Amino acid sequence: MSELTLTVMRLGFLAVLWLFVIVAVQVIRSDLFGTKVNPRTARRTASAATASTGRPPQQGGQAAAPPQPRQRRGAPTHLVVVQGSLAGTTVALQGQTITLGRAHDSTIVLDDDYASSRHARIFPDQTGQWTVEDLGSTNGTYLDRQRLTAPMPLQPGVPIRIGRTVIELRK
Repeated sequence: MSELTLTVMRLGFLAVLWLFVIVAVQVIRSDLFGTKVNPRTARRTASAATASTGRPPQQGGQAAAPPQPRQRRGAPTHLVVVQGSLAGTTVALQGQTITLGRAHDSTIVLDDDYASSRHARIFPDQTGQWTVEDLGSTNGTYLDRQRLTAPMPLQPGVPIRIGRTVIELRK
């Protein structure tokens, strides 16, 4: 083997080794310090969800969003985090599915050791009733102290517990 080939192989091996070390340090750092939860992000998402739906249609060939289903009288209008690191956060219910978990693309990002990446979801069924479903989480989702094994309809004021976080539907 030529000296040049041997040097290129050494440098390549060194680069791969350093890449491995950097990734390992990032994994250890995220395990030790967790993910950074910014409560303003959830509020910003909530305020974007509460924006009026009477916008003019978008240009460029894209279709406008379908109209939201009409809410029943006395139906819950928002979801409130009652306990946990996000206590006080409110998300408006506009007919969309609300996901809960540690994943960054969740509607409500939970910084909780007992929450899974995709822990649970809250969605409206065909009748407009809000339903909660556990998405196969390890530690479970509890509806009023009872572990969910199937999707269950939600009533306003009934607590949903995910680890240390408690969430309620409110009118």
